[in-house]
Amino acid sequence: MRADKAHLWTSSKDFLGCDHVQVWLVAGDCFLIGLAPVLVHMSKGPDGKFPFHPVSINLLVEVAKTIFATVVLMLYQGTGRPGPPLYRSARAFVRDARHNQLLAIPAGLYAVNNYLKFAMQLFFKPTTAKMLGNLKILVIAVLMKWVLKRTFSVFQWEALLLLVAGITVNQLNYCNDGDMFSGVAIAYTLGSVTVPSLASVYNEFALKKHMDTSVHEQNFFLYFYGALFNLLGVLATMAFGGLSWTAIFHGHSKVTMLLVMNNALQGILSSFFFKYADTILKKYSSTVATIFTGIMSAALFGHSLTLNFAIGVTIVFISMHQFFAQGELARVHMLAPLI
Repeated sequence: MRADKAHLWTSSKDFLGCDHVQVWLVAGDCFLIGLAPVLVHMSKGPDGKFPFHPVSINLLVEVAKTIFATVVLMLYQGTGRPGPPLYRSARAFVRDARHNQLLAIPAGLYAVNNYLKFAMQLFFKPTTAKMLGNLKILVIAVLMKWVLKRTFSVFQWEALLLLVAGITVNQLNYCNDGDMFSGVAIAYTLGSVTVPSLASVYNEFALKKHMDTSVHEQNFFLYFYGALFNLLGVLATMAFGGLSWTAIFHGHSKVTMLLVMNNALQGILSSFFFKYADTILKKYSSTVATIFTGIMSAALFGHSLTLNFAIGVTIVFISMHQFFAQGELARVHMLAPLI
């Protein structure tokens, strides 16, 4: 067990060993995640609704990521496994698809979450949606302890509870908002917290289960499975909603294309976090994006940055500092007998 943990840490260190690499990864992730709710809000029509169908955006994002992963695979020409690359023959494709079949589970969960992200924007402001999304960190910690057998110190659990307190402080300003506590809003909130948490933790488990397999091949199958699930979503919408293919892809603009690019880049960057770091670091990066989202929302849409928001964000960052400071100490103690 110690050898396995040391191997995962060594793999992570090889990729994220340089401070400037970590900074650029986190900075890029923060920018993309912080910009996403703003682009979603800008893509709404004057009536506050989307002029396009969300499932079309989700499918375009997965197709874009699949194309990107295919190009990268062909350029690097290496899968980390013996045998011909998957694009050389149907047999090689099926062989590698079976090897990466675990990735179909997070791909399906991500497909569900993609719709939930749009639905959240119908009930909450971008800043509020982002702060509610930070509740995922607590759920992820529980899932990591259960699925990945990750251990957390008492101080780290306290930091996570402090994180929940910070989010609660921010939401106190909206307690009189009836929509905030409607049945539909609560259902979407629960779904948007649990579904992506399950997807992220299982994605990390699936990626790290085969550390010898190229992350580019794993990315391809994650996106390929995701495209299939989202295509099923489009077909189901057409069948049960009575919409045509043209109607589903109607209403797109330059803003929606920017949204597609943004979401595709988010997905690509996320795989490197899950493969070489962990889900908590990824969600820490997402938390940092809250400030950017709040500032952009205030500048573009006139949403006020309340005192509750300022205090809540401060508490959130204190909790994250405490969590990762304790994590570094625990990691040093864990690796000490192995050096």
